[in-house]
Amino acid sequence: MEDYEYLTKNTSPEDMFKAAKALNGKWQMLTLLGWSVDDIANKPVIAIANTCSDICPGHVNLRQVADAVKSGIAQAGGIPVEFGTIGVCDVSQNGYVLPTRDVICDSIELMVGAHEFDGLVLLGSCDKIVPGMMMAAARCNIPSIMVTGGPALGGPAFNGRAKTENTAAYEAFGMYQAGKINLEELLRVTRTVMPTIGSCSYYGTANTMSCISEAIGLQLPDGGATPAVYADRLRIAKASGVRIVELVKENICARDIITFEAIQNAISFAMATGGSTNAVIHLTALANEIGCDPKDIMAEFDRIGDEIPQIARMYPAGTEDYLMEDFYFSGGVPRVLENLKEKINLDVMTCTGHTLRENMEKHIYWQRKEANEEVIRPLSEPFGRGSLAILYGNIAPESAVCKPAGIPESMRKFTGKAVCFNSEEEAAAAIYNKSDIQPGSVVVIRYGGPKGEPGMREMCNVLKYMIGQGLGESVALITDGRFSGTNNGCFVGHISPEAAEGGPIALIENGDTICIDIESKRVDVLVDEEELKRRKANWSYTPKEVKGHLARYRKLASSAGRGAILDADRL
Repeated sequence: MEDYEYLTKNTSPEDMFKAAKALNGKWQMLTLLGWSVDDIANKPVIAIANTCSDICPGHVNLRQVADAVKSGIAQAGGIPVEFGTIGVCDVSQNGYVLPTRDVICDSIELMVGAHEFDGLVLLGSCDKIVPGMMMAAARCNIPSIMVTGGPALGGPAFNGRAKTENTAAYEAFGMYQAGKINLEELLRVTRTVMPTIGSCSYYGTANTMSCISEAIGLQLPDGGATPAVYADRLRIAKASGVRIVELVKENICARDIITFEAIQNAISFAMATGGSTNAVIHLTALANEIGCDPKDIMAEFDRIGDEIPQIARMYPAGTEDYLMEDFYFSGGVPRVLENLKEKINLDVMTCTGHTLRENMEKHIYWQRKEANEEVIRPLSEPFGRGSLAILYGNIAPESAVCKPAGIPESMRKFTGKAVCFNSEEEAAAAIYNKSDIQPGSVVVIRYGGPKGEPGMREMCNVLKYMIGQGLGESVALITDGRFSGTNNGCFVGHISPEAAEGGPIALIENGDTICIDIESKRVDVLVDEEELKRRKANWSYTPKEVKGHLARYRKLASSAGRGAILDADRL
């Protein structure tokens, strides 16, 4: 019907009243926004949750991406309506970052619950945003599709690397402190390592979770790794707009896609690609939204880690030579899943409306027919063992996480003397001043967990500074906090229970001997149980003084071993 007919069509008051009653209030709002009664009565209303902002390079292109999605929705016969939610960049060095995951999830749930949208498109790119949006999709359980903004391209050569990525600036700072480069070189690296918009160009948490959203079936094929500045990014966005309308018509909802079997596939993908340690807490939290016990998900990480070797590598997972653009050109997520087909669940539903098996059969590798086998290899010729590991021991009776793909072979069994700090700031200051931390040390950073920080702060900078100062292969680090997906070196994080809840990491003293054994999946302090009991009896802790959201978060947050979820049972 032409536009002028909407203006001249004679709709009786009785018919308009019936439409208003049937549409339960949606009619009035959308007619006030210019939509016709016929549109509203006959077309699905598709919400677009967008984290676009001017503060984050990974989000700034989402305005253009949203326009492409809207075009696809309109083309397919839907009504696109957009709303915004927050998107904090992980470069922020405080405890607010992880809690944003739950705020994002809650805000989307509130909008969907209030407005009863027919379908949902999720636009995000960065570390906590993508998992928060996936959690919201599972919680709301309406037809949903993920569209990410894509990674940035790499920067110029530096320090022996053919390409650099933005965390090279932290390493350069450590090198400057050690007198290895001058101030001009430091500033040059800082200004050039990220030459385009997009999420970080390395395989950190942002790109791990974007690719996982594709591996789990919630994003169209090739959506996870296509660079932000490529035309295919907009083509995928428009196709996603078309596809969400079809998902509504087919009544394929989020939990038809996000299943236990799909999460198993996501874990396998993370293992195969050297994914971020943060994938453990995010997939555990996502599984919680579909009713899975966190212990079962941790058990799956442990089991799958023994079965799936690393067959793809991008910095920092075992190489300094390749970034996300190289992964994309080698076939990206579809290539990895195809190479894993003997090990994963192929009959899971995806947002294409087809199973993963059917997607594989129809997929075309447009960029190059064959993979660069220095980036993606077949299952029969892996780069090494599984790239994430769940550790236990008397320091981590509930669990801890490490990333063997980023740990030098020489440090996969490491014994050293503890140097203890009660915050990241204390540790960073000691490294900056080159005090206390010597080769053979195990840096212990505690009170950085979900309750302790509160908010489970990342320890990214400490490791980068140590690497820059030449300590990357002689000093280990353990913490109840988190690490960025860009970290490498001998590190163990997510130690549970955390120090703030009286976990054993709180009882370690300077000079204690700590043994990290990646092959045996153990992290232990070599102190007898009676001595640990004596220390526990004398232990005390004064929480940080916080207010607002962080105060609520501290009250409700579970351990990292349970996904750092907000647990209503703690009210």
